[in-house]
Amino acid sequence: MHRSSRFAVFGVGRYGQQIALALSAKGAEVFAFDCDGSKIEGLKDEIALAVTLDSTDKRALQAQKVQEMDAAVVAIGENFEATVLTALNLLDLGVKRVIVRANDDNQQRILTSLGVTEILSPESEVANVVSERLIHPNIRGFLQLPDNYEIAEIRAPENCVGRTLGSVDLTARYNLRLITIRRLTERPEEEGGDVEHIIGVPRAETELLPTDTLVVFGTLTAVKRFLEVNS
Repeated sequence: MHRSSRFAVFGVGRYGQQIALALSAKGAEVFAFDCDGSKIEGLKDEIALAVTLDSTDKRALQAQKVQEMDAAVVAIGENFEATVLTALNLLDLGVKRVIVRANDDNQQRILTSLGVTEILSPESEVANVVSERLIHPNIRGFLQLPDNYEIAEIRAPENCVGRTLGSVDLTARYNLRLITIRRLTERPEEEGGDVEHIIGVPRAETELLPTDTLVVFGTLTAVKRFLEVNS
């Protein structure tokens, strides 16, 4: 991770605070915003910047230069209207990645219709997982297992696209075991849109495509090394 990685977290209740602290612990520069000054006060000594701010005010966001952040997390839990307005503001300002908390399926549908492509479910995604996804964009999600092992979903790194699994050699070179590949087939909207298929038993001659997601088993250290070498 580059030292210049900068992330904004909007809403620092328990969940948002955990994300902010997890990112900071991994060396990221974290900027936290909340309309509740008492929540902000408790973070001031822990992260780069903590500001009391109404995130539904686009001009206030511009003044904080949030459009220059690498990503923004909207973790507002109790006020869905504020969540929607904040997400829209961030999208309008052109923030590179906008990741938003949804508390149920209805909220998720609404956020998706607004153009939000990365949605968090606090019940299933702990703060440490979210922080890893932010710092390593190729990690789409992972299931933590005992002894530092995990099952990770990784977007095919740039240097692996067009190569066969045999030439990448996940097991010997990176100590990772490939479980399967999730492959997205792009189709026009009139034909029902994109379709995802599972390549159940990938072979050594299987060639990796840009839309592939690799599902692997191994340690987090091994996953990070694989991404650093091939991104």
